[in-house]
Amino acid sequence: MQFIRKMLKNEKGATAIEYGLIAALIAVAAIGAMTSLGSNLRTTFTTTSTALQAGVQAGQAGGGGGGTTPPPPLNNNVPFERAS
Repeated sequence: MQFIRKMLKNEKGATAIEYGLIAALIAVAAIGAMTSLGSNLRTTFTTTSTALQAGVQAGQAGGGGGGTTPPPPLNNNVPFERAS
């Protein structure tokens, strides 16, 4: 009987349990948020990847809308002339 009274008066265990419950709640909230964020990121990267693949395929087919020819190389041996 004294053991039960002593346990009821001891608040250290209750505090530890409360902190444990708070930590568990935070962990559940974090896991939920990360799962949702992960799904959104997956959708974003899939959409971006699909668009990039379509652009590369269009560029390889010659239908890139012009501008597919690279610019000529710079001639670094010619001195720079200023306009008057």
